Amino acid sequence: MTCLTDRQIQKLYKISCQIRQDIIKMLLAAGSGHSAGSLGMADVFTALYFGGVLKHNPKRPEWPERDRLLLSNGHICPVLYATLARAGYFPVAKLKTLRKLGSCLQGHPHRKCVPGVENSSGPVAHCAGMAVGMAIAAKADNKKYQVYCLVGDGEQDEGMTWEAAAMAGKYKLDNLTFIMDRNNIQIDGYTENVMPKEPLKTKYEVFGWQVIEIDGHNIRQVIEACEEAKAIYQKPVMIIANTIPGKGVDFMEYEFKWHGNPPNQEQAEKALRQLRSLGGRIMPESE
Repeated sequence: MTCLTDRQIQKLYKISCQIRQDIIKMLLAAGSGHSAGSLGMADVFTALYFGGVLKHNPKRPEWPERDRLLLSNGHICPVLYATLARAGYFPVAKLKTLRKLGSCLQGHPHRKCVPGVENSSGPVAHCAGMAVGMAIAAKADNKKYQVYCLVGDGEQDEGMTWEAAAMAGKYKLDNLTFIMDRNNIQIDGYTENVMPKEPLKTKYEVFGWQVIEIDGHNIRQVIEACEEAKAIYQKPVMIIANTIPGKGVDFMEYEFKWHGNPPNQEQAEKALRQLRSLGGRIMPESE
């Protein structure tokens, strides 16, 4: 198991804070995009790419032995793009082209366009089935890589999600880990008002999954949960990461209206001031 020192963990929080600043700048330049979920998942993405969870190589994006990370809730792609850029997959300067005409950094990820992007995604829930298929293929080919799928809580409304969950349980896909952004919002409002999701843990357990619940802003917990998932035998794993939408920007936190809205110039400047003042101190009390 990866054992990181407090100093190493602090460095990871500084990276996640930088990624949040990148997200704000990208969304401002684009004039459109999704703020809340992108900011809320910065700590999870930092843990995956910089905390030793994923086997990956920015110099060899198609390395056959790499772990596969799929993004189902593709609207939060600003956090994926910013993370990939900071990890060295492409120049950070390219982030300012988000959603621009002719840019590879589309409003939802495109598989063949951006190094490090494993799947095209637009409609939520489609990716769950892709991930299950990849995990089945890996076992059929006797490959040792892990398949990770980032999903939103809003897409738990979709029937396809549960078809994929049933198949993963049936085939005991212990090379498959889902990480759910449990931020309690979706485009129409708060999730439990739109379509109640709970009891999520029990639902996935009934489908044959091992479920781990964590604070999605505690980077150490994210890393430990992913390592625990690798050790679980004959069960797929669902990590429910409880997050705050808009994390790090006080006027965005918990507000569902920021699900699909970007900041204007004044709001972006205020958000960046807050994030710069935090530096790497955006740590939860549970850390």
